Amino acid sequence: MPSARAQLHIAPRDATAGDTVPAELFDLAWEPQASKPRRRVVDDWNQYMAVASQVVGRFHGQFVLRHFDYRHPTWLQPATPRRMKREYPVSVAYTEWGNADGPLLVCCGGVANVATRFNYLASDLARDFRVVCMDWLGRGRSGWLAAQEDYGLRTYTEQLRQMIVHLGGGPLTVLGSSMGGSAAIQLIARHPGLVDRLILNDVGPHIPGRRRRRRAQTIARHYVFRSPSDLLRKVGASAKNDGPVSDDIRFNLTFHQTKWSDEEGGRVYRHDVRALQAYREDSQQSLLQWDEWQRVNVPVLLIHGLQSDALLESTIARMRRGKDLALMHIPDTGHSPLLADRNQTWFIREWLLRPHAARGEWSALHAPVRDMLPGTPIAFAPLSVLR
Repeated sequence: MPSARAQLHIAPRDATAGDTVPAELFDLAWEPQASKPRRRVVDDWNQYMAVASQVVGRFHGQFVLRHFDYRHPTWLQPATPRRMKREYPVSVAYTEWGNADGPLLVCCGGVANVATRFNYLASDLARDFRVVCMDWLGRGRSGWLAAQEDYGLRTYTEQLRQMIVHLGGGPLTVLGSSMGGSAAIQLIARHPGLVDRLILNDVGPHIPGRRRRRRAQTIARHYVFRSPSDLLRKVGASAKNDGPVSDDIRFNLTFHQTKWSDEEGGRVYRHDVRALQAYREDSQQSLLQWDEWQRVNVPVLLIHGLQSDALLESTIARMRRGKDLALMHIPDTGHSPLLADRNQTWFIREWLLRPHAARGEWSALHAPVRDMLPGTPIAFAPLSVLR
């Protein structure tokens, strides 16, 4: 099968504006208006890329994709013989949104997430903040480490530290989903002063081992999606914890989490399987960070999916003791909400702008499904960003 990119034909839409549109569009209403989002039917990769042009195009021009060289230190190379250990560089990819002079928010996702998971949140906050969303090493558009043993929470904590130094050194706000929150807790405990506020997306100092093992078994594999239906079905199943989000928000995830492989004849995940296998080995026991949590002395917004099996009520109760902690519950949602809902992003903005006014505990009801760019022509992404 030829590359899917070669099958996508781009035809001029408005020559004077330089606008482009896929030649055959089967559905212009790319974000459903109904309260119950309908499922897309995508028959082949050409149709898949036409939809991707619309979904990805919503954010085209709103952010810049950047890179910096992470330096992997010798003390994080446990399996390399001592005589062969050398510090080596690895490219880290991140997206940057908003006003360069605005307050800085750094977003980092979970073990199998990519930076573009935060597109909707970053777009909603870009008016007031400079938002940076980072790909972990071995994920997304970041480079891969030399050995499986080099992947681990200590490495991700060091990557986050170097990211903050690269951006100017802080103090700043970090939003961490799942593993990203674990890395942020460890960073604050070890390097106080880099982070002055923390948003934990459904993660705390205790993650049960049974939950970690179950998650590891589903992600530490190599998948080849030979049809769009296979891809959308798999991501739909894995996204059951995300809550009532539209199909197009999930489509945004499928596109950015995968890439076309001519060698495999389908789309494959944008990650190093060794990184997820390293997580599988580490997940044989519960994650405990209570000692580090005692050293987290910054304001915290804790986001809790009410159906989460990773952030337990007992963990939340212990976290709140003696801490400046605001708690936002998300109904009908499991572990690490997508944070694409406008009510959720509104509350996050309020806490960032007025942390003392947004104290306490509340539930964020789900907002109506997002409209199709009201008052603005539908944006379409050029081929250069569909890779």
